[in-house]
Amino acid sequence: MPLIPTLDLLHGAVAARTGVAAFNVIHLETAEALVAAAEETHRPVILQISQNCADYHGGLDPIARGTLALAADSSAHVAVHLDHAEDAELTRRAIDLGFGSVMFDGSTLPYDANVAATVRVVEYAHANDVSVEAELGEIGGKDGAHAPGVRTDPAEARRFVTETGVDALAVAVGSSHAMTERTAQLDLDLIGSLRHAVAVPLVLHGSSGVADETIESAISSGITKVNVSTHLNRFFTDAIRAFLRANPEVVDSRRYVREGRAAVAKEAARLMTLFDVAAGAASGTETAQR
Repeated sequence: MPLIPTLDLLHGAVAARTGVAAFNVIHLETAEALVAAAEETHRPVILQISQNCADYHGGLDPIARGTLALAADSSAHVAVHLDHAEDAELTRRAIDLGFGSVMFDGSTLPYDANVAATVRVVEYAHANDVSVEAELGEIGGKDGAHAPGVRTDPAEARRFVTETGVDALAVAVGSSHAMTERTAQLDLDLIGSLRHAVAVPLVLHGSSGVADETIESAISSGITKVNVSTHLNRFFTDAIRAFLRANPEVVDSRRYVREGRAAVAKEAARLMTLFDVAAGAASGTETAQR
């Protein structure tokens, strides 16, 4: 199936009042697992390649080409997205390679500099029918928008979306990157305020640290795109550790990496199902109004 534009998946989720899974690719085995999960569940998925991932692989092209090929060959609805790019040139390369969306992260810049840089990315992306996600939290905060305690201001969010023309907005509402325990407390009232303040889909980063029931509430309150990386990485690593403890004589890496891939596919399938039905299955006035 041809690659699906990321914005189509986001708008579909908004219309259905559900969330869409956005999972980070670390290596080819991750991408294989995520595509397999989407095919098994018949649910959409956004495969995300971060700037850090591109650096690990010595550049964007190798991991991007493999991921794009897997997505294009899949029977599932799969989009490919560039995640957390602080380098505007990297967003251009992703667009030229055929990504359906890019995220430009200028959240540590002063507000005016963030707007100016984001506008340049948006202009190039929109000229190539590619959507743009951006991030707004504590402008100038040294740890960016997802440091503990940082929150996105709804009025500033409305102004930022209007001035930049971005298609999706990553917001700071209580989650934090790289959490290994699911203990983050989200500001659900703030999510609702942000949903009403801007006309573009909202993105929750750092969802690995958020419990299932809190993610369900966040989707009901207005989150559309749910990003997960560390949580799935842990399943991958734990499966490999368990296999090697039980089979210390194994030296063929394919045998233990296969275990990690299978573990990621299983958990990704569970999360895809959770996100896709969360808001639709919820009750309450806000869900009915959204």
